[in-house]
Amino acid sequence: MAKRAVFIDRDGTLSHEVGYVNHLSRFRLYPWSVEAVRLLNEAGILAVVATNQAGVARGYYPESMVHAVHGELRRLMEEGAARLDGLYACLHHPSVGEPPYRQDCQCRKPRPGLLLQAASDLGIDLGRSWMIGDRGGLVMTGYGRGELEHLAPKWPAPPDLVAENLLEAVGRIIADPA
Repeated sequence: MAKRAVFIDRDGTLSHEVGYVNHLSRFRLYPWSVEAVRLLNEAGILAVVATNQAGVARGYYPESMVHAVHGELRRLMEEGAARLDGLYACLHHPSVGEPPYRQDCQCRKPRPGLLLQAASDLGIDLGRSWMIGDRGGLVMTGYGRGELEHLAPKWPAPPDLVAENLLEAVGRIIADPA
C-alpha cells in the first residue's frame, strides 16, 4: 500500500526565512522542527522536504551550498532522533541564470514535479498526503502570515489547513486518520 507523506517546505517552515541561504551560518532551524519531524516518523508518515532553491540559478551560490545545507539539516534531525525520508530541491528559475539552471521546469513549486518524483521514488499516495509551507498548506511562519493577510482574497480556494507553525500543522495531520 502506498504511504502517506507530509511534504515540507524548507525556508520559512522548517528553518527561518532569511532570504537566500548563501552560507551555512545563515541556516537556522525553528526550535519545533525536529520534534515535528520526529512525530511524523513515530506516526509512520513520511517526512519529505520539497524546496525551491533558485539562488543557484540566480548565481547567488553554487549547487554545493544546497547540498551542504541539506547535509546540516539531516545532521540536526538525526541529532534529535528524527529522520527525513527525502530531500528534493528545484535549483531552476524560468527566466534568470544560465543553462542548465535557467529553465521553465516542472519541478519548481507550485508545479508538482518534486512531489511526483518523491511519490515515484518513495511509494507515496499523494491523495492522502499534505504539502506544508509558508505559501501553501499554510503555516504562519516565514511569509505565511503576510501571504494569508494580503494575498488570500485572490486565491481560488482557501488552504485546507492553517497553523501557527509546522509542529501545530503536524499535530493536526496526525490526528486526521485519512
